[in-house]
This record gives sequence, structure tokens and C-alpha cells, in this order.
Amino acid sequence: MEFDEFMSKPYFENWVKKLEENNGKQYERYEILTSLGKTNVWGFNTKDEQLDTLVIFPGARTTALIWDFDNGLDNLNHKMRIFMVEINGLPNLSEGSTPDIKSLDYGIWASEVFDKLKINSAFIAGASFGGLICMKFAIVNPEKIKAIFLLNPGCLQPFSMTFKNLYYNLLPIIKPTDKNVSKFLDKAVFSKPNHQLSSISEKMLIDYEVFAISRYRDKTQKPYYMDRQLEDVKTDTYLLVGTKDLLFPYQKSIGNAKKHIKSLKGEKVFENVGHGIETYDKAMNYIGETIKNYR
Repeated sequence: MEFDEFMSKPYFENWVKKLEENNGKQYERYEILTSLGKTNVWGFNTKDEQLDTLVIFPGARTTALIWDFDNGLDNLNHKMRIFMVEINGLPNLSEGSTPDIKSLDYGIWASEVFDKLKINSAFIAGASFGGLICMKFAIVNPEKIKAIFLLNPGCLQPFSMTFKNLYYNLLPIIKPTDKNVSKFLDKAVFSKPNHQLSSISEKMLIDYEVFAISRYRDKTQKPYYMDRQLEDVKTDTYLLVGTKDLLFPYQKSIGNAKKHIKSLKGEKVFENVGHGIETYDKAMNYIGETIKNYR
């Protein structure tokens, strides 16, 4: 982990405890050894192997637990074994080793995570950076994946270089204050009032982002447009995008997905939803319904 260990681990542990209190649940915890070092995984219902299994890979500068703000994963409306993987190299309790982003090493790592957790096959979902992880995994070990859900993924086009997007993304990095992080979240991640968190969860997210930007030494390479490499993906893939995503405008993501992913089974557009689509209830509804009816 690339945090100041002494100062940061207690903070993160307390942050998780507060999330558990807000959600009225306690997450199962796994610490496994992979080629990228120790990898931390959160979960619930993981002992019930009769259930469908969903493995989640989060976006950059986030923790996988963000998916369950306000008990958001309850909106799947389908009881599943859920594993939330803390990607090595991102600000979380996993160690900070990170491979060359254009290699298939993250896919090899994801396959190792499955092996260590004794998951034979599962549905996988990735938001932003996590979407790229899903695609790498599908190229390396497609037989372990039933279907993929990409949420505003960071692999279908280059990061938007519009002034507006760059401004709001750089603002909290240059000056990581509550005010600047809040502005970034309002303009790029959410789309109020349609897409927003409770006030408690929003405050927790702001605290986490300020902490991560201030304390974390980010060495992770940024996601990139995988272009024709995506043609190597043969696994059933579903694309979920929001019309208010500044980072990766949805029209281009859909166009490139149709162009390169021959196994694309559907694309779902959510109006007035920002980049943080993994916190949107109807997106979770869509994933849960698709898995429930999957054949």
C-alpha cells in the first residue's frame, strides 16, 4: 500500500466501520496474496455457493465499497455472492504494486484473485478503470467469466480532453479541499437531483477523496483506449453509460463498443447520470435483472 501506513490504515479502517454502521451490515474480509502483492477483498453472502456470484472491480481513485453507499448493491434485487475487489495500485488496503497498463498483467492478476477466492466462474462488473480490468481478464481467462458489465468504462475511448472535464478533474488534485472535491463530484461524478447520494454518503465520499488525494502516492498508469485489442474479447458483454459522464462521453463509448466488441449483448443508456454510475439504483436494477434472467 502506497499510503503512510501508520497514519492511513487506522483512518481507512474507521471509514469502513462508519460505512458498515450506516448500512447496518458487516462486510466479510479477505486478504489474498497475488503477483501484485496483498490484495484486499470485501464481500457478503460469499459462503453460499448456491447463489450467483458477482465480482466487482472499482474505478480509479476509489474503493470498491463505494458501490455499496446507501446499501446500493441491494438494488440488484437478486441475492448473490458478492466480492468487491480492491485493485492493487489504487487508494485502498491492497498493496500498491501496479503493472504496465497496456500489458495483460492486470488480467492475469484478476484471474489469480478468482483462484485464491476459489471462484470457478462468475459475472464481473467494472466501473471506469475497473472496466479495463474486466476486458483484460476476459482476454486472459474467458472461461472464468459468465458475462461482463461495463459501467462508463475507461477502455472504450481516450480520456476526454475538453476544458470542462480537465478543469473539474484537476481542481481537487491541485488543491484537495472539501470544496474542490465536492465541485468535482457535482460536475463530473453525479447529476443532481436524478443521480446523487444521501448527505451522509456524500460526506463520506468527499472525506475519502480528500484523504486519498492528500495521502496516497498514485503510481498507477491511467486507463487507455484499448481499440482493436477489444476484438479479442469473446465473452458476453453489457455496456451501461450515463448521459452526463464528462470523463468518457457516452456516444463514443457506445460507438466503439459496437465497432470492436463482437460479443456485445446490449447497451443501456441512463439519462442524467454522471460518471459514478455504480452508485445509481437503476443501473444496479439492470445488472441484477440481467443476471437473474441470464442463460
